Amino acid sequence: MANKKKFDLEERTAKFGENIIEFAKKIPQNPITLPLITQLVKAGTSVGANYSEADCAESKRDFEHKIGICKKESKEAKHWLRMIAKAVPQLSAKG
Repeated sequence: MANKKKFDLEERTAKFGENIIEFAKKIPQNPITLPLITQLVKAGTSVGANYSEADCAESKRDFEHKIGICKKESKEAKHWLRMIAKAVPQLSAKG
């Protein structure tokens, strides 16, 4: 049972989306950051939504396709985080 909890991707991807939302609330809003915030929230929260769909896939092929979308959205979220780190260096771990 502990192993199932450790790898509960539905919970982990939901928590990722929640963390993205909390982080986005901390970003100062201006003409540069507003579109970045929107894109980050869309990509970051869609990971969990797409994982939920994958979990209910109708076939192995459908599952693989939806997991692929999760991977793309997580990579996109990483990109937007990088752009936000450039736009607002004080929010960066490096800043």
